[in-house]
Parts: sequence; C-alpha cells; structure tokens
Amino acid sequence: MNSLKEPIANETSKNKNFSNTRGRGRGFLLKMIEKHNSEKFGNLSSSSILPTENMKSNVVVHNQDLVKKSSFPDCEFNYANPARSTYIPPEPNENDKSIYDDGISSGINFEKFDDIEVKVNGKNIPEGIESFDTLNNIPDRLMENIKMCNYVKPTPIQKYSIPIILSGKDLMATAQTGSGKTVAYVLPIIQKLLMDPQILVKDRNHSEPQVVIMAPTRELAVQIKMVVLKLARGTGISSFVCYGGTLVSHQKNQILKGCHILVATPGRLNEFVQHGFITFSSVRFFVLDEVDKMLDIDLKPDIDKILDHFSMPSVMDRQTIMLSATLPDATQHLAKFYLNKNYLFLAVGIISSASKDIKQNFCLVNRFNKRDILTSILKKDSVGTIVFVNQKWTADFLATYLCEKHIPSTSIHGDRLQDQREIALDDFRTRKMNVLVATTVAARGLDIKCVNHVLNYDMPLVIEEYVQRIGRTGRLGNKGIATSLFDPDEDYLLVDPIISILASANQEIPNWLLKLGREARYNDDFDKFGGSDIRIMSNSVDECEEW
Repeated sequence: MNSLKEPIANETSKNKNFSNTRGRGRGFLLKMIEKHNSEKFGNLSSSSILPTENMKSNVVVHNQDLVKKSSFPDCEFNYANPARSTYIPPEPNENDKSIYDDGISSGINFEKFDDIEVKVNGKNIPEGIESFDTLNNIPDRLMENIKMCNYVKPTPIQKYSIPIILSGKDLMATAQTGSGKTVAYVLPIIQKLLMDPQILVKDRNHSEPQVVIMAPTRELAVQIKMVVLKLARGTGISSFVCYGGTLVSHQKNQILKGCHILVATPGRLNEFVQHGFITFSSVRFFVLDEVDKMLDIDLKPDIDKILDHFSMPSVMDRQTIMLSATLPDATQHLAKFYLNKNYLFLAVGIISSASKDIKQNFCLVNRFNKRDILTSILKKDSVGTIVFVNQKWTADFLATYLCEKHIPSTSIHGDRLQDQREIALDDFRTRKMNVLVATTVAARGLDIKCVNHVLNYDMPLVIEEYVQRIGRTGRLGNKGIATSLFDPDEDYLLVDPIISILASANQEIPNWLLKLGREARYNDDFDKFGGSDIRIMSNSVDECEEW
C-alpha cells in the first residue's frame, strides 16, 4: 500500500540532461525525454522557457536560447528520482455561505427555455416537473439549499432528468451547453440518498463510495464537487473530489475517511482502485459527465477498467447516468453497453447544436495575419474573454504576447502544474486577468460567470469541440459572443458542419463561408451530430413520447 509514495516506474529517466529541468508539468517533460531518446527532434533548447520582466508569475514565456529555466523557480524535477506533486488544494468550507455567490444567474432569455423541444424515448416515462416545489418527499434542508443556489425554476433538462432519475431508470441525456445538466443529476441523486440512507462502508484500508461521478478534466471535476457541496450542505451527505496533479498521500487520507459521493478524473481514480483504497461494492449511482469525451479513444480504456472491476455492481444493480451537450451516434453505440437495456434517452433541443443566445462571428484569416486580427479584436474589449488554441505552447506564447500588448492575460493547459492551473483560472474568475488563453482542458462544462466572449484563435478539429468551446458563454439564458478565426487552408473540413450549426441557430451565414461550402453537399438533418436516439433507427424503442 505504500507503493503510492514511490515514483512511478515509467516516469524514471537516467538522463542527466533533464535532472534539473524546472517549471513545466511532468507530462511536458516526459514528452521531451521521449523526443530526445528517439533522436528525432535534435537539441531540446528550442522548447525551453524563461520568465519575462514585468509579467505575472503565472504567465509562461517561451525562449529559444536557454534551457533549465522557468517562471516557477520553486518547482524542480529530478528525473533520476522524479517527485510526485506536493500540491494540496484548499478545501472549501460548507459553512461559508459565500460558496453560493459564484454561480451564473439566469439571463434575459431564460424564459425561452420553455419553447425548446424536448423528446424522451423509452418505456414507462415519468412525468416532468414544473417547479422544484412539486418534488415529492424532498427534505427541508435540500429545499433550503436549492433556494440558496437561486434555482427558481427548473430548466428543460432538469424538468425531465430529475423525475427519471428519481424513478430509478438509467438515463442517457443531452442538452445544449449552459442548460443546467450538472444540477439535473446531482439534485435527484442527493434526494435519493436522503430518502433511502445506507451505511457508509469504510475502514482503515479502503472506502466504498455510494456515488461515483466521473469527469474528463480536473477543472470540471472540481466544479461538479462544488455543485454537490452546495446542494448537500447540512444534509450529512459527504463528498470528495480526487484528481491528478495533487499530493497523493493527502487525497488517500481523505478518501479513507469515506464519502457518499466521489467525483473523480479517470487517471487518479484508477490509481487508487489499483492499490485497493477504493472499491465499488456500495455503488448505487454511476455517472459519466461529458460522456462523448469519456468514451473517446484516449479515456475509454480507463473507464473500462473501472466498470469491469470485480467489485463494480452490474448494470442491473446500479443506476447509470450519462450526459453531454454533444452526443454523436458513435458515442451512443458505445454508451448503450454500459446501461440497462431499458434506459431512457432524453434530448433537449437540436442535439450537438449551439445555443441561439450565442452570437457567432467568423473572420476569414490566414496564418500571417491571425495574431494581428486577434490583437485588434481584444484591444476593443478584452474583459472576460477565453481564447482557445490547439497547442499548449501556443497558449503560453499568446498569453505572453498579449501581456506585452498591455492586455492582461494568463494561460491554462495540461502541461501546467495543478496549482498553476487553479491560480490561472482564479485570476480569470476574479478579473485579475482579462483573458484566459486555453486548450481543450477549459472547453467542457466550466461555468464561469464573467465569460462574455469566446474567441477561437485556432479552430478545433471536430465540430463537437467547437460547440463545447463556444458554450462557455451564453449560459442559462444569458447572451454571449463567439468569434472564430477561420483559415480555409487549415479548417476546410469544418465548412459544412459550421454552416449547419449556424443554420440550426438561425444565424447569418457569411457569403464567403457559403462559397467555400458550395461544392459540398449541404445536410440540414444534423443526424451526423447525434440528433436522435440511435434505437429509433433499429426500431428497438418501444415508446417515444414528445413534449
């Protein structure tokens, strides 16, 4: 059991050239070692980084001349004996009512949610709710927490997900970004735990959570934990979040105290399961948030390890819930094997489409003028802007470049240490920084109150990623703006999907974009983006009810 304190075998390198490299995340440095060993990339000095004068400490600057330097001089990596992270994230205090202050308030178009088409497929579909007050047997403390969160009226995904989960049915659900999906499953799960309390199993060697919620990114896992904390406050329901980049021994000690609800990322959860600190015999609910990402080629093996674990209850003995704003048919085909065959499929609005509350703008660019156009846009108004890029080094470079242009910016990506990621996100939330330059780690699920503008400096590779990115604004009926720099030489595969997305949101399609897509076959049924329950195609759904 003490093996968690030891270095991971595949993280060890005897190459002295890297023994004192400092400042970047271990993932970045491991890649550097692999490149060096393969002798394909020559001298590594081109990837080194340096601090720059008059910059905040959490902005990384690339330098082509020097190595073994960093803007975080307190963090050293010795690859002869690599160190585990020593970061211990601060624990939120549930007695501090300020935890309720950071949520997004409903916007001017919130009432229009009632006009969104909702479809539920499957057998024995429970009736939707019109208000939280109509929930049966809801404990007084839980209702008090709902009011503290300012949840006045359920959104469409909440109207139907809550009674479905309370009825004990498995659920696959999809709704547009910013529609309240997290509350749609956390609230009924907490209510069922309170209505049917069971003994929390734990001892000095392991614990058994009753609910496992899995998320693809650390930031989303932390956010889900905060939603759980707000709704479970004062109810006796305990929760914990475990994710990478933090001190393993600290998280191990917290887990061994036991918790009803465990929120986790796949890598760290598998690490604890492998060493026997967590088993699943008591699991009553298993949730995959952002299921299309969780079941992609990178994360699916980790999910399979957990669901195939000898202690995991079968699909008949647990309730499984899967949600995402983007749900392609391929994901549905994979996901159905993890669900009871009589699961319900809930679709709110046009699946995998963008919210109509987001004004989508496109700028035709090329590789030579992208940076100038970005700067000119941000010079007008940069407050509350997330700039998305595809490469980690681009995020660091742009953050520094924008700071030099007197636009306060910071960056977040997977190669930054966890405390640096959290500092960057907090600086953006509190408006110490106007701009957050981010990779895909910030593209999914994050609710940040101050996001007014999403800017795609690099277009993503797939349309689902585009929908997720721009969904960081225009949430819960609030209006938002998304601007995308479109380079035909790089982004031509997205022409038709973007035309379809714009058409589904009733937005103007630029003439140059129509011209680019003129020769492509225009498809407006959106089925390739996951527009319907796949069981309808095979006539395997017994009932289809539409509201």
